[in-house]
Amino acid sequence: MAEKSKKKKSNGSSKTSQSTQGKKQSVREREKKKRGKIILFIVEIFILLIMVAVLYAVLKVEKVGKVELNEEKLVINEEVKERAETTNMKGYRNIALFGVDSTTGALAKNTRSDTIIIASINLDTGDCKLVSVYRDTYLNLSNDTYNKCNAAYMKGGPEMAINMLNMNLDMNITDFITVGFAGLADTIDALGGVMIDVDEAEINHLNSYQFTMAEDLKRPYKEVTSTGYQLLTGLQATAYCRIRYTAGDDFKRTERQREVIMAMSDKAKTASVATLNQIANDVFNEIYTSLDLTEIVELLGGISNYNIVDQAGFPYEEYRTTGTIGSKGSCVIPVDLKENVEWLHKFLFDEDYTASSEVQTYSEKIKSDTSPYLK
Repeated sequence: MAEKSKKKKSNGSSKTSQSTQGKKQSVREREKKKRGKIILFIVEIFILLIMVAVLYAVLKVEKVGKVELNEEKLVINEEVKERAETTNMKGYRNIALFGVDSTTGALAKNTRSDTIIIASINLDTGDCKLVSVYRDTYLNLSNDTYNKCNAAYMKGGPEMAINMLNMNLDMNITDFITVGFAGLADTIDALGGVMIDVDEAEINHLNSYQFTMAEDLKRPYKEVTSTGYQLLTGLQATAYCRIRYTAGDDFKRTERQREVIMAMSDKAKTASVATLNQIANDVFNEIYTSLDLTEIVELLGGISNYNIVDQAGFPYEEYRTTGTIGSKGSCVIPVDLKENVEWLHKFLFDEDYTASSEVQTYSEKIKSDTSPYLK
């Protein structure tokens, strides 16, 4: 009996010991799991911070500074590639200038390019010609849909906008510069302002635009109170570029935009190389471009060798009309895109030109789409 009693006590003691060990093991496991969760949480926070940092960097690069365009996605009509190596086009560099309707710095896409200008530079003489492509021009957006051409930048950024220009105009553009309201205003201010001839019909609109922009950009402004040839600040000159409610409507507005660019060129020629380098560095984060900062500085350094010798608008006045094209609204219509493109190449490169087969196809499509609305 005594032995049985001892065995029972021994078994009870063993069970108690096992229970205690089990509890200790359970506590350790819980603590281990708890530490594991804490470590996992810390790792997740760390990863989240990295993702936020990467996202910020991506967004920053997307909005301003230099962007590497995918050359494989840039479309240049095959016939143009051949001619660019054998005809007058060979000696020219063509750059697309886009001005977007943005005060927030959103320059990559999702904003319409209300200013579209081709700057064509003769590399032998330094002569430069500017051609505004009217933002409401009915063209192939580069994806076989037809609409106002400024929608290309909205849908696909500079890459799609460049393709739109190359495909419809038989161009070979591979570089671009995009600027918003703030970037243009700051560049002009850095140059010390520009000389512009303001007439009576423009003053009220100029002041109205700069008042709105001053509120959006949180900066002061000064009203223009008199007509005549005068020095305009960056905000005033940018507002001048936006005026379209006078005689000539948007056609006149593009003339004002080219006028401001020519005034900026004239002012830049009076600045020192050091000043131009400083301006390039100061405003580089307010533009979006395929050019390196060093390329821009190089171009500015040789600005005295460049002269804007002529400027115009596309479609050419003799080969265009306007009309409301269904749901696409009021458009500028190249009555014959083929003739317009042949005029453009004569104007830019001084060559007799026959539009590519691609352009002729687009030309017929535009006629088909728009002719029912022009009768």
